[in-house]
Amino acid sequence: MAHDEIVDHHSALARNALSGERIAQLHAGETVLDLGSGDGIDVLLSARRVGPHGTVFGLDARPAMVELAQRNAEQAGVANAQFLHGTIEAIPLPGHTVDVVIANCVINLSDDKAAVPAEAFRVLRPGGRFGVSDVVTAQGLDEQARPRAEQRIGHAAGSLTVQEYRDLLVAAGFVAVTITLTADHGDGVHSAIVQAVKPAIGPGLEIRPMREGDAAEVLAIYQAGLDTGQASFETTAPIWEGFTASRLPHLRYVATDSDSGEVLGWVAASAVSSRPVYAGVVEHSIYVHPGCQAHGIGRALLGAFIAAAEDAGVWTIQSGVFPENAASLALHQGLGFRVVGTRERIGCHRGLWRDVLMIERRSTLTGV
Repeated sequence: MAHDEIVDHHSALARNALSGERIAQLHAGETVLDLGSGDGIDVLLSARRVGPHGTVFGLDARPAMVELAQRNAEQAGVANAQFLHGTIEAIPLPGHTVDVVIANCVINLSDDKAAVPAEAFRVLRPGGRFGVSDVVTAQGLDEQARPRAEQRIGHAAGSLTVQEYRDLLVAAGFVAVTITLTADHGDGVHSAIVQAVKPAIGPGLEIRPMREGDAAEVLAIYQAGLDTGQASFETTAPIWEGFTASRLPHLRYVATDSDSGEVLGWVAASAVSSRPVYAGVVEHSIYVHPGCQAHGIGRALLGAFIAAAEDAGVWTIQSGVFPENAASLALHQGLGFRVVGTRERIGCHRGLWRDVLMIERRSTLTGV
């Protein structure tokens, strides 16, 4: 069946947008989910791109469209496409199921926009990609501009600003977020390409934002690190209120066991100064459960933190490391940190005056 024979019920705006399968640059063998798949044309295009060893799911809330898409797939002879009935706010798939989530001008139509990236994050495997086209506004539309834009192009009534879209993706746990404005529809309304990545980590693990409910496990890992005598001048982990008050509310991540949800490591940041000139400079701490330090968790956590920090406009990440903590020093140097100096005998720790190596990483993307 030729592509132009497939019945198409998407709006003209959606059809003119860059398709999700092109945005996400699909590869053979990948598993893909198309949100709001409609008549299934993007699913069929994606299915051909991922090949016979890949799978593409199409999700739509309208039973009639699911049936139409199934017929189109059958007539096109596409066997690696599956169509699901459900909503984009409650995706009917298990977690860690797909490699890529795509969509074409549908997320802006959702009544619960925060739920959509959260669900996309849940069903993606670590390292998975989010690549959609959508409608955004450069800034909030006023009462006169929004109906004009809606009448002219459709899809604008519930559109988010660029910053609101970015904030929802970051809150869900995505990093490497980019929003590229494409067509200008007037009144500050744009088509846009939205891309993001779920942090990569080894099998059976996941990196996500730190939550209030993680407090006990985070502090236990913190204390275990302090007990080694090589992590910090501190000897006792603070209570949660002290921990959270001294750290930025964003740029906090945990690595967890995918099955049990157990926290296996964490990373967080503190501001180095309240002066505006240091707005893009943070100091970070990273701790991994003592029984899990050979599993690449620290490297994955630090990599996710760096990507998130650059998304947030941070141009310098710094910290202090005891010279004896060779593992921490190697971890940081492997991800672009350098030693900028030694603070000799800067503090007394357990009766000994100790040196601290000052390390920092300067971004090549932010502040250049």
